[in-house]
Amino acid sequence: MTSQSLTKTAPSVHSQPPAKPKGERTRERILDLAYDSVIRKGFAATSIEELVEAAGITKSGFFYHFKDKTDLARQLIARYTAENARFLDDMADRARELSDDPLHSFLIFLKLYAEAMSDLADTHPGCFVATVTFQDQSFDREMRRLTVDSVIGWREHFVGWLEEIAEAYPPRGKLAMVDLADAILAFTYGGMTLAKALNDNSAISRQALMFRETVRLYFQPD
Repeated sequence: MTSQSLTKTAPSVHSQPPAKPKGERTRERILDLAYDSVIRKGFAATSIEELVEAAGITKSGFFYHFKDKTDLARQLIARYTAENARFLDDMADRARELSDDPLHSFLIFLKLYAEAMSDLADTHPGCFVATVTFQDQSFDREMRRLTVDSVIGWREHFVGWLEEIAEAYPPRGKLAMVDLADAILAFTYGGMTLAKALNDNSAISRQALMFRETVRLYFQPD
C-alpha cells in the first residue's frame, strides 16, 4: 500500500470521538486505580486516602463521584462485569462471522480466546470477578448478586452454543452441556491461579487450547 493510499484511508480528525468531560475522566481514573489496588491487595486493604492521593484529587473530589467506598465497589463491579460481557460477545460475534457451523465457530472462538488470554492474566476483567468472589465478605448483597449474575451470564451464553452444537453433532458421551460450559469458567479462573502461582501468563491460554481439543474430540463425527 502506498503512502498516498494510506493518506486517503486515514480517518478524518473530525471522525474522532469527542474527548470525555474532565469529571468523567476523573471518575474513570479513580475506578482504574481502585481496580488495580483491589487486584493487588484486596478491597478491604484499599483505602479512599490512597486513591485520592494517587488520583491527585481532594477527598471532596472523591465523594463528588462516589457516595462512599461501598458505592465505589458497586460501580467497579458493574463496570467490569459489563466489560466481561463485551469481551465475550465481541469474540463470539467474530467467531460466528468466520463460520456458520456451530462447532467450527465455537472452536474458532476458543482459539481467539486462547490468543487473547496469553498476556491478560493480570488484567482480564474476569480476574476482578474472581477476586470479588473470594472476598465476598467485603461486599454487600447487591454486589455479590452482580457477580453471581455475571457468572450465570457466562454459563448461559456457552450452554446455548453447546446445545446448538449437540444438535448438529451428537456428542460421544453423556456430559451435560452445563458442565462443559462451566469448564470454561473453571479453566479461566483456575488458569489465573496457575498464572500467578507459577508466574506464567500462558497458563489460561494453554488450558483454553486443551479444552478446545476436548470439545473437538467430544463432538467429532465418526
